[in-house]
Amino acid sequence: MGRKFNITGPLYFYIHFVTEVICFYFLSSVIGDNALLWSVPFFYDAFAFVPQSLIGRISDKFPKIPFGALGLILMSVALALFSLFPTFPIFVSVLILCLGNAFTHVAGAEVTLRTSNGKIGPAAIFVAGGSFGVITGKLLAGVAPFWFIIILVLSALPLVFLAETFRKRAEKDKNPCKNFDFANKSFPVGLLIFLAVFVVIVRGYMGYGIPTSWNKTTFQTILLYVSMGFGKALGGILCDKIGARKTAMISVLGALPFLLFGDNIMVVSLIGVMFFSMTMAITLALLVSVLKKTPGLAFGLTTIGLFLGSVPIFFFKLGNFFTSCIVISVATLICHFVLMKITKKEKKHA
Repeated sequence: MGRKFNITGPLYFYIHFVTEVICFYFLSSVIGDNALLWSVPFFYDAFAFVPQSLIGRISDKFPKIPFGALGLILMSVALALFSLFPTFPIFVSVLILCLGNAFTHVAGAEVTLRTSNGKIGPAAIFVAGGSFGVITGKLLAGVAPFWFIIILVLSALPLVFLAETFRKRAEKDKNPCKNFDFANKSFPVGLLIFLAVFVVIVRGYMGYGIPTSWNKTTFQTILLYVSMGFGKALGGILCDKIGARKTAMISVLGALPFLLFGDNIMVVSLIGVMFFSMTMAITLALLVSVLKKTPGLAFGLTTIGLFLGSVPIFFFKLGNFFTSCIVISVATLICHFVLMKITKKEKKHA
């Protein structure tokens, strides 16, 4: 009875939203210095994304560590140090921010996955909150005082503790993720994990190569991030309704024409971005399906994939529109082929 209505997704939607607000408020304030324009975002991506697999594994083994609350506190400390002590080493502040970000992400994954009774929707809703937080943090940088952001972050603390009460109830079951069943059981587990992470890497790289020459105003940028967030949540909801395999077909192949022909047409491009973003839930669902006892680790593997996918962008950009189209087309077909192999076939109903 207690699992029929799961509010951990909405709870961590807000917590994740606030997490990205503070992080991108901080980053947008820092990279006003051109000398730090490249190094700070790269440092942030490396130390916020990569450690999440290790932190997730620790959280799997020691569930009583309050990573969610610790994360919010660390991010508040990082922003306070940056704002109140201008001479404090910037990269130390960024490192504290990264750890706080990683802690909160892992806590969100643990709570939403362990309390969902095999459904990926709550975790997808949690992840979706980040897209809204990224654009909000960027918009607030240079406008809102730092103490306003800290108050916003601290407002999420009660929700973290509330979400933990749901996790404690779920932990009465020794394996609360046992009902995740999205993966092809006949496929070798090690190879499936590798291929799922590979899809995340490709998706991460593709995300930077999507042609969006229409994106010239603040309002259009907001719409872009809203489309991303909506797509991430929708992907999880559809996985639970129609299965990961059908969702993969809709999202991967459905996105391609809209991405290719939406370069100068905002509405077409936004539809493509929404479809494209739906794949996030699929890869997470696959990994948790084969790593049922370690959902924190499973989530952390996806963030490593996202970092690896973003690395090339820091060193070289895709060339012209034609090159971007070729890369997107080839990468899409590869992802489609892989996902069709590693996702479970849904049973046909008479």
